[in-house]
Amino acid sequence: MSLQFLADGLFAGALIGLGAVGLTLTYSILRFSNFTHGDFISWGAYLALGTVGALTGWIGPAARFMPFSFGWPLIVGGLLAMALTGLLALLLDAALFKPLRRTGHGIVMVIASFGASLALRAMLEFLFTSEPAYFSRAIQIAIPVGLGIRVTPDQAAMMGLALVVVIAMHLLLTRTHIGRSMRAVSENPALARVVGIDVAAVIRATWLIGGALACVSGIMLGLTVQIRPQMGFDLLLPLFAAAILGGIGSVWGAIIGGLIVGVAEAGAVQLIGSEYRSAVAFVLLIAMLLVRPRGLFGVREG
Repeated sequence: MSLQFLADGLFAGALIGLGAVGLTLTYSILRFSNFTHGDFISWGAYLALGTVGALTGWIGPAARFMPFSFGWPLIVGGLLAMALTGLLALLLDAALFKPLRRTGHGIVMVIASFGASLALRAMLEFLFTSEPAYFSRAIQIAIPVGLGIRVTPDQAAMMGLALVVVIAMHLLLTRTHIGRSMRAVSENPALARVVGIDVAAVIRATWLIGGALACVSGIMLGLTVQIRPQMGFDLLLPLFAAAILGGIGSVWGAIIGGLIVGVAEAGAVQLIGSEYRSAVAFVLLIAMLLVRPRGLFGVREG
């Protein structure tokens, strides 16, 4: 068996894990499964594509950072797209989820998020059509790294980006005031209010950060495959599997869960065929819920 599946699985797992970080953050603070998170990934990719196109049209084509397929317009456009995706998430919360939170029924929020997911996806298809788009059509040569494994420069860059983002998130949650406030709200919202924490501000920060992380996942995915309105929704089951595997509320748990899901899916493709790939995340999700519902790094409630 070739070990190439391991490299492919680790890269896919880093992408899944990064998306799962935003999902687990939203779930731990807002207490509902947010089905729009996958569509934030798609919106992030398209917003980055649009900003890159605008920058290129404004100042002209820019040279690539060899040997990568992208140049500085994607870096600048990506940062702008992160802010825009975070703003989109914040606006959706203000328009839809904030009024529904007053009902106190989590199932209402879940159903609303599913409906919002359909609406966001339809808007993407209306604005950009369902035709696939690309950040770059440059052909990359995979570089041998030993043991029969080959990695493209973009894959190596995206792995590094995922590591930097996760470390930044860890430092944010453990070393900053807003991060400590987010952890307090996730553990006990009522007590957090009593001690003077602005819960509304924490919720706003959660949506902004979750949207920005979804955008990063969308850019990573768009650099390796084609950009489609459906791309984020197709990732939703692996994202939930990774978040539950790692333990809700754990940043490193989400990343490790994503790596497990990614490698397991790649291994399934190698051993039994690509038609069973989508079933792997579902099997892992059900197995973890049966054996250890709080996940690998989750804390037992109560």
